[in-house]
Amino acid sequence: MTNPQGQNPVQPTGKRQLRGVSSVPAVSSDSNEKSRTPVKAETATDDSPSGGPGAFPGEVVSEMRKVIWPTGRQMLNYTLIVFAFLIILTALVWGVDWVARWAVEQVLVR
Repeated sequence: MTNPQGQNPVQPTGKRQLRGVSSVPAVSSDSNEKSRTPVKAETATDDSPSGGPGAFPGEVVSEMRKVIWPTGRQMLNYTLIVFAFLIILTALVWGVDWVARWAVEQVLVR
């Protein structure tokens, strides 16, 4: 069975060409070297990769600005889902405990 492009469905699809066939003409390494941007030399002088403890508060603020905070309605939905799950799980554990207690009483009484 093939898909509309005539490919086997178990073969990957995407940006890469299948079976090494390329529709883009080959690029020589000389032109590739000319188009590459030079790598900048590292300017950090200390050995720590993150900039040390003094940079930590600034990094925290930067990361907190990237957070997508949930809206009030989303928080309400998430809270209700968690409570419903807890109620169901509590009922399940109580039920298993009650059945186990009943079974043990039946075995010990006889």
